[in-house]
Amino acid sequence: MIGLDALRRRRAELEHEWSRHVPARRLPPSGGGPDRLLRDEIVASWSRSLPLVDPARDSAPVEDDVSARWRESPLRRPVLELADELRTIADDAGFIAAVTDESGTILWTCGGRVMRRRAERVNFAPGGRWDETGMGTNALSLALRGRPAKVFSAEHLVAALHGWVCYSAPIRSPGGRILGVLDLSSTWDRSNPLAMSTVRTLVSAIESRLATIGLDAGRREPAGLRLTCLGEGRAWRGGVPLRLRPRQLEILTLLALEPEGFSPERLQAALFGDRPVTAATLKAQVSHLRRALGGALAQRRYQLTEPIECDARNVLAALDAGDTAAAVEAYTGPLLPESDVPGIVEWRTYLEVAVREAVLASSDPGLALRYGTAHPYDVAVHEHAHRLLPPDDGRRGIAAARIRAALS
Repeated sequence: MIGLDALRRRRAELEHEWSRHVPARRLPPSGGGPDRLLRDEIVASWSRSLPLVDPARDSAPVEDDVSARWRESPLRRPVLELADELRTIADDAGFIAAVTDESGTILWTCGGRVMRRRAERVNFAPGGRWDETGMGTNALSLALRGRPAKVFSAEHLVAALHGWVCYSAPIRSPGGRILGVLDLSSTWDRSNPLAMSTVRTLVSAIESRLATIGLDAGRREPAGLRLTCLGEGRAWRGGVPLRLRPRQLEILTLLALEPEGFSPERLQAALFGDRPVTAATLKAQVSHLRRALGGALAQRRYQLTEPIECDARNVLAALDAGDTAAAVEAYTGPLLPESDVPGIVEWRTYLEVAVREAVLASSDPGLALRYGTAHPYDVAVHEHAHRLLPPDDGRRGIAAARIRAALS
């Protein structure tokens, strides 16, 4: 348990950093090392959020009545089955629990009367919208990007949330689609490292129930292979998640992007470049992947023998069809961003350049605005949006703010 004095010092330090950077809209660069006070993911989220959200706002925007959405949500049944456990955890630890849909809109909450009243003041209640466009940097908005997140005190963009600490994790369907977020939130002085493991455990329980009852927002999972490799790497076969190591995900991604397959020599070059790696090492990696895929990988020429649905291929297909809007929608992040193998780096650059050039060639300012949300330092894209927007379009202010932030 972190002592109260340490939490108080941490909060004061973060308040100082927030006051230095957020009001002036001059954010520190990313990559400052492990000792920096502001984590890279927080700085990146501030960059995305500042053009869209006033840090002085006092509460989240509210959607219309969401009771019908909650009734129809695939999360309703598994969450209600765990409701007693969630209430006990929230009451005992002085937290409030919340479940959102895939847009970041809260559908359900539980907690003690004191915390519920405090939460309602900032619309942390059913109907409140907590994505980055609604409430800036917070744990729920970060978790919607695909990974568990904690946001403490002045790491929140909005000053009204500096008295809070929040722990969130995405809830995925059996096929890997994000259906919503589970969050535990409390006052900053109740920060507890065990809260994140509790959230992860509860999300696992919800996802297990989703798999058991076979719900996936009313759709059946595809019977074949499915791969997401933009922003993160995950794979499924027949709706069942595959436990693949990073190297196996890299091989599967290359095979998905080049369906005609690879000779052993070419695949070895794509994975290892000029490094002195034996053919036996490559064969071992391919064999592990073949077993995981149930044999759906040819042996002589490395090629998938089953159809695969892949988000990166969807981007390429949209670009080939001249549908820039669909390409921007499908392009959710860089290709396997943690990978440094030559073949992945080459494809990552190709996708980044192709989507960006399509946006710059488009006469639709909305595409440049959407693309610019995920690329806060791309001045050319922000300037392109600003040029295309008519003088009376309020979105020109967003584009102008992004240009200023990128140049500062």
